[in-house]
Amino acid sequence: MTSYNNLISVDELKHQLNNPSWHVVDCRFDLMKPSKGYAEYQQDHIPGAQYANLNQDLSGLITEATGRHPLPKVETFAKRLSAWGIGNESQVVVYDHASGAIAARLWWMLRWLGHTNVAVLDGGYAAWKKSAYATFGGNEAVVKTSFQALPNSGMIISTDELQELLISDEAPIIVDARDRIRYTGKNEPIDTIAGHIPGTVNHPFLKSINADGSWKRKKELKASWDTVFKGSKDKSWISMCGSGVTACHLILSAQLAGIPNPRLYVGSWSEWILDLNRPVVTDEI
Repeated sequence: MTSYNNLISVDELKHQLNNPSWHVVDCRFDLMKPSKGYAEYQQDHIPGAQYANLNQDLSGLITEATGRHPLPKVETFAKRLSAWGIGNESQVVVYDHASGAIAARLWWMLRWLGHTNVAVLDGGYAAWKKSAYATFGGNEAVVKTSFQALPNSGMIISTDELQELLISDEAPIIVDARDRIRYTGKNEPIDTIAGHIPGTVNHPFLKSINADGSWKRKKELKASWDTVFKGSKDKSWISMCGSGVTACHLILSAQLAGIPNPRLYVGSWSEWILDLNRPVVTDEI
């Protein structure tokens, strides 16, 4: 059986909707209106899909030392996957409104726990609706299972470790997925301090998708990433953003382009700025 571990088209998903080993998760979420995604899910969604809330399901408890979207405990998230009916043999498909900005977080989290049979729906729910495929409203029945997590701690980097690397002779390339205007500090609508970590490279995640939310093809993605690494693509690198969400989108983009996987700075900008002694750069254009 063919497995999918990066992207899947709406046509490919439609043909598998009745396959009991396939599980779909709706990740629609609005940072400014946290209840909106679930309301939209209740109205209509891809048949059989379970709903994942970014704040409640794909994040852990926020503390004085974490960013806005820390990872949940492994045991907690494994139980959530089990409650959605996802087991270790499941093929998982994740989607959000269109771009994959939120869905990629769940894609990465499943891979973090050792599950590689997970794909982001290309073009998201917008593409599904455009194809006029069937939808369903309300909650979905689910047969619970048992997901056994095999977490890979090497996929993550902490703030302390990042600080040490930045002053070492082996400083990695750090790629920031935020919009250029936030990266430069010209405008910061979410976090309390504007700017970016010194030495980082800005590569907004929206560069990886087309206007309709579909993903650009490998050739285009590779050309875009070549401007980031400039011949150093084999060097270790780190993906970050505002809170460790769209940084996962960059990781998927890099995988599609054939770039080696980075480590994820989960805390990202929202955790970095908690200590005012950490350096910050603004207005660097």
